[in-house]
Amino acid sequence: MTEKHNLALAIFDAEDLAIISAHVQDAAVRVGDMAWLPEQRRFAILADRFDHGAALGGRCERVRCGLHFNRVRDVRQTGVPQLTPDVVLELLAIAFTQSNAPSGFITLAFAGDAMIRLDVECIEGAMRDLGHRKPCKPAPAHHGADEAGHHREKDA
Repeated sequence: MTEKHNLALAIFDAEDLAIISAHVQDAAVRVGDMAWLPEQRRFAILADRFDHGAALGGRCERVRCGLHFNRVRDVRQTGVPQLTPDVVLELLAIAFTQSNAPSGFITLAFAGDAMIRLDVECIEGAMRDLGHRKPCKPAPAHHGADEAGHHREKDA
């Protein structure tokens, strides 16, 4: 695909976040490609996004994408193997829970019950395809992970 087919989407509300969640569902995320940048109040991810739109057209491919959230006050995680940066997690969904409008929590849910929760002042971020596409296996299956839901980098 050419660059004109790459996505570049802003995130400013729960509806935008739901759209992003659909686009990054089944993304392969290396633990070492996630970063909490407290001095910038930003959480950033590089991922290999499964292109569900391309799959509908008969092409199974992944595209490298960047995803970030701004105005992040704190980050908590459960089940993310921080000491093994080459482990690849499968991103299942991203959701927002409002606490004291407009602040709340953005939750990134991964296969195997791994989770990252961002405490945010408000929803603000973006997702952008970086252009590098590669063929992949047909639609991801959530049962291909080990007991903890992790894949090794070579398998993802």
